[in-house]
Amino acid sequence: VPPRAEEITIPADVTPEKVPTHIVDYSEAEQTDEELREEIHKANVVCVVYDVSEEATIEKIRTKWIPLVNGGTTRGPRVPIILVGNKSDLRSGSSMEAVLPIMSQFPEIETCVECSAKNLRNISELFYYAQKAVLHPTAPLYDPEAKQLRPACAQALTRIFRLSDQDLDQALSDEELNAFQKSCFGHPLAPQALEDVKTVVCRNVAGGVWEDRLTLDGFLFLNTLFIQRGRHETTWTILRSFGYSDTLLHVPPGCSTELNHLGYQFVQRVFEKHDQLCEVGTDDLATSLDAACDVACLMFDGSDPKSFAHCASVYKHHYMDGQTPCLFVSSKADLPEGGVPVGPSPAEFCRKHRLPAPVPFSCAGPAEPSTAVFTQLATMATFPHLVHAELHPSSFWLRGLLGVLGAAMAAVLSFSLYRVLVKSQ
Repeated sequence: VPPRAEEITIPADVTPEKVPTHIVDYSEAEQTDEELREEIHKANVVCVVYDVSEEATIEKIRTKWIPLVNGGTTRGPRVPIILVGNKSDLRSGSSMEAVLPIMSQFPEIETCVECSAKNLRNISELFYYAQKAVLHPTAPLYDPEAKQLRPACAQALTRIFRLSDQDLDQALSDEELNAFQKSCFGHPLAPQALEDVKTVVCRNVAGGVWEDRLTLDGFLFLNTLFIQRGRHETTWTILRSFGYSDTLLHVPPGCSTELNHLGYQFVQRVFEKHDQLCEVGTDDLATSLDAACDVACLMFDGSDPKSFAHCASVYKHHYMDGQTPCLFVSSKADLPEGGVPVGPSPAEFCRKHRLPAPVPFSCAGPAEPSTAVFTQLATMATFPHLVHAELHPSSFWLRGLLGVLGAAMAAVLSFSLYRVLVKSQ
């Protein structure tokens, strides 16, 4: 038997994960430590082989091989290690009892496989777990000492949960879970499978299910459970479906991240969805279309004499020559009025342009804010023609003149009718 096997590449089409596997063997009899370190630096996973029939080789895992593989590493997560117990045909029992303490001590050890080259036992399983350690590593996801998700993984899964929560009620309904399942795995969950998932969460996490919906705590628990049961590929499939890699979010040196136009559109849609009052900023009225509305509420700071000038400018530019009802609202009415304003005061401006007097408003103080201003705005929007009729100064003398004319006409008609009746007698 040669001390070292030749390098070999297993093609992708014969592996379960459909990825090529390049195998490099090492023999202390033929290679130097420097050559070994060079190969370890290039490796994605290292299989440490020990003899199950010799206790000394098991102890070397702790004292020699793991320090050699990861003892001086400084490049991110440590290289995953697979422990391979060879010559299992020479031992009746298992070596797992001796290996388990080592696995607990070194979190980079993914798993342990006992095999036999003579009987070809667990050979294919060895390469399966080696590929799995590379494609679905544990280190970026889970902290075995703390027995919880790593912060970066929890943050990524939280973001995925928020994106999947379409109605933004802080929980995933059956419809949202099925949409999430289909986007990640290509098919929805069966109704019974959904119920089983929620049952498991209810039994283990307080508040994991709310009103028959999966909460964020429940979602994170499920992914923790997948990892603890060796199903790392499930969590990795979820992460990679949303664009995450093994480093979760890798930004190369000298680069930065920013939102593209789709990201800006998404943020804008979320903002507009939750902007229930639909306020318009002072710099947003660029065109007449921006100013189109049923009633305009122009709010200024009553304690700042300079604040009213901009509202007056907006009124002159967009509303003075139109038919839109306008109401000036003086906010912070609980504070003392500011100094002398530049130009006419708000009250004088409203009288000059035949507008309602400014309405004071304040949210401060123990009492609830007055709703009178909202009632007035709703009335003005509903009956805009009455607003203009009641506010126009000429309407008062016009109604008086019409009243006098009406009374005069009634008197003339009455006198004419009286003369007709007298003549007929």
